[in-house]
Amino acid sequence: QVTLIQSGGGLVQPGASLRLSCTASGFTLDDYGIGWFRQAPGKEREGVSCISTSDSDPIYADSVKGRFSVSRDHARNTVYLQMINLRPEDTAVYYCAADYDPLRLRDACPMARREYDDWGQGTQVTVSS
Repeated sequence: QVTLIQSGGGLVQPGASLRLSCTASGFTLDDYGIGWFRQAPGKEREGVSCISTSDSDPIYADSVKGRFSVSRDHARNTVYLQMINLRPEDTAVYYCAADYDPLRLRDACPMARREYDDWGQGTQVTVSS
């Protein structure tokens, strides 16, 4: 079982920036596509962004395009979600998730929850004035 460890998050004002981190201990994230999801109170968990094992063509939900950016630091074994110009509607618990793809068979990282077997613990992001 993969253990993902998240950090970052917090309470910020609209327009501010935050960076979320997702790392792992004891194994390399290079073999995993990483997805970022969020769940607001009373809502379904939704895909925000993902990055494939090849690091090419990250995918973003329409609601975050141009404001969120996903990246991978191989040396630190960490995937980041950089969020700028945050809005109140971005308030949610954010999760990273791992999709095992060591042979890089996927053409693109998946944005569907069902494709991910391992999840981080979640981190709260609150955007409020």
